[in-house]
Amino acid sequence: MVAAEKIERGYLGSLLRLTLLAPEVVQGILDGKQPAGMTLPSLLEPLPVEWEAQRQALAAD
Repeated sequence: MVAAEKIERGYLGSLLRLTLLAPEVVQGILDGKQPAGMTLPSLLEPLPVEWEAQRQALAAD
């Protein structure tokens, strides 16, 4: 898939990390209630795997 779509492996890995977002974070994004500073580039930065730590890290931004 990566080669067929010409997607860089590092970028794909970054996108796959989005599957580890806390459910409340995902729901907030889907509801359009994410903080103003929450952008795709900010979500592609390394985040903690633990959901509570993610909520704290993203709330601090």
